Amino acid sequence: MLRSKMHWHQTRQRVLAENIANADSPDYLAKDLAPINFNTILKLEKAGGLQTRQTNKLHLQGKSIFPDGDLVGKKMDGFEMTPSGNNVNLEEQMMKVTANQMDYQAVASLYTKGLGMIRTAVRKS
Repeated sequence: MLRSKMHWHQTRQRVLAENIANADSPDYLAKDLAPINFNTILKLEKAGGLQTRQTNKLHLQGKSIFPDGDLVGKKMDGFEMTPSGNNVNLEEQMMKVTANQMDYQAVASLYTKGLGMIRTAVRKS
């Protein structure tokens, strides 16, 4: 679960960076990821894993660690609309980036501590 959460934060960082990069692009609408739902992930894991969507019959079918559609960027309404039609607010995006980085660091720390506990348990047995 922690690995899935870390992957979600990495993907969100990419989406937020894309918003910042397009801050001056006309008619660009800011995007964000839907929050990760662990109950959905647990149900799908118990049902035999998560499948990726096959968009072309020539593509191979694979497995994904996220439920279908949860990582699709969604358009968010910003509180400021510039004359060019762009709704990216740099201050808002930078606050989201900072919060995302702090959350990622917390999850990574928990993941590292969990691995350390497993190593300790393996060494003592």
